[in-house]
Amino acid sequence: MITEILKGMFITFREIFKPPVTIQYPEVKRPVRQRFRGRHELRRYADGLERCIGCALCAAACPADAIYVEASENTDEQRYSPGERYAKTYEINMLRCIFCGYCEDACPTDAIVLTDAYELSAFSRKDLIYTKDMLIVPPPAGKPGTPQKVEEGAYNRSILPEGLVSEP
Repeated sequence: MITEILKGMFITFREIFKPPVTIQYPEVKRPVRQRFRGRHELRRYADGLERCIGCALCAAACPADAIYVEASENTDEQRYSPGERYAKTYEINMLRCIFCGYCEDACPTDAIVLTDAYELSAFSRKDLIYTKDMLIVPPPAGKPGTPQKVEEGAYNRSILPEGLVSEP
């Protein structure tokens, strides 16, 4: 028993002389690890259309039931995504989210991604329910947002033509 006390005192004595490691947080932010999962983000294609097609596979894959997706039909007058449907309502309850990344893995169009943003505080519970407007990235510079008006029959398939496919 005395040897354990001496070992503990030795470790304490050894650590006293090491300089403290302090990061001045608000001014200096630590870089996150490569595989860090932070705030969710809904991506767009290069032409400004939303990647989310409202399939709700992310909601089905979520073990915490934190995602709610309501789909609606696209028209040529109001085109939100290249598919037949789009996510009319997309909400993530960040109070329930466990940041597992299953939603990102389940998405067939790579619409939802987990970024490296980690400052997610709010003053009320309702501010932590992220809506589609809070999650979607702005359209690329010079490109229209959504909805868009397109010529009839331009998007008659659920897969984009080769010229419109782009990486985020």
